Amino acid sequence: MEDLHIIDGVTHDDAVYSSRQGGIHIRTPGRTLFEWLPIMEEMLAPYPDVKIVLSTSWVRFKGFEFAKSRLTTNLQSRVIGATFDNRVTQKYDFDGMSRGQQICADVERRMPERWFAIDNDENDWPAWCRDLLIKTDDRLGLSEPAVQDQIRKMLATFNVRLGG
Repeated sequence: MEDLHIIDGVTHDDAVYSSRQGGIHIRTPGRTLFEWLPIMEEMLAPYPDVKIVLSTSWVRFKGFEFAKSRLTTNLQSRVIGATFDNRVTQKYDFDGMSRGQQICADVERRMPERWFAIDNDENDWPAWCRDLLIKTDDRLGLSEPAVQDQIRKMLATFNVRLGG
């Protein structure tokens, strides 16, 4: 197989592929990799205690450090891990799980006080955590104002609970 779909529609358009000839590239004209990272930085700026867990197939196929290094320095400093960890889960088992199952298994393992997920894949999310998913459009990701509003509202609830 020459092309492998390896990234989601959050920090950039979903049409990202890896090939021997083109490396990692985006197929949608006019789009660039990680073009919406400034939006993420702006939304998280008032919340310095919010951490990031990478939930992307880039970790599975290219490695945690590689995936983390694609982020800005500011966002990299927030990253505390990834949903895929080969010390905890075998690749075969992980690949058989939906994105929602992967994220919820990570939450059960880490046990954060508060969390939410931003993802373009809403299939097979466990019922107990479905309301903690902010669903993005494959082509619009974080650039969609309605998604940004949802994220800001969720972050504001964190701030209230943290006493800020």
